[in-house]
Amino acid sequence: MNRDLGDYRRSYEKGELLLKDTPENPMELFQKWFYEVDNHFPEDETNAMTISTIGLDRFPRNRVVLLKKYTYEGFVFYTNYQSEKGQAIENNPNVCLSFFWHGAERQIIIKGKAEKIAKNLSDGYFESRPRGSQLGAIVSNQSAIVESRETLEDNLRKLEKEFEGKEITRPEHWGGYIVKPIEMEFWQGRANRLHDRIRYTLQENFSWTKNRLSP
Repeated sequence: MNRDLGDYRRSYEKGELLLKDTPENPMELFQKWFYEVDNHFPEDETNAMTISTIGLDRFPRNRVVLLKKYTYEGFVFYTNYQSEKGQAIENNPNVCLSFFWHGAERQIIIKGKAEKIAKNLSDGYFESRPRGSQLGAIVSNQSAIVESRETLEDNLRKLEKEFEGKEITRPEHWGGYIVKPIEMEFWQGRANRLHDRIRYTLQENFSWTKNRLSP
């Protein structure tokens, strides 16, 4: 197999990001971009983000998860704590998040530390999920080898019968993480590969500094 992709090119010309126009807090710019993408580029799954962790084998691993909440404090997502990503975070909480919104020609890269959110917050979100998603969180031993698709579906049917007419409570091995950022980079595609890149860095006094980076 040998395919040359050297002629794959696209000119980015939909926007600009100037240092003078950026707020002092990167979360305000994140909120602005998120709102704009969510409202003007419906083809993008706006809250889909890639999370990178360092696995127990010391290799980086990326996967797409869904952002479920963001505040000035950080970014919240939910997963199985016993999954590969959960074990990786337990061993090394330093992670990287990234959003790529191709419609807006924008990317955000976030370096931060992940920590579990309070149990009552995980309980509240779990209760808001559709019943099928609740059962799915229980039946899936995430990242473990499974014999077949049929095995998963059989186990789900058994669980549906077990919980028929009953309230489903959140399993202890499932819940939320918040990623608290220490660095955020905003990338706006520009023509001739002279992209705009603005990087915010958190200081010891919890204020942010920002700089333009060469593309």
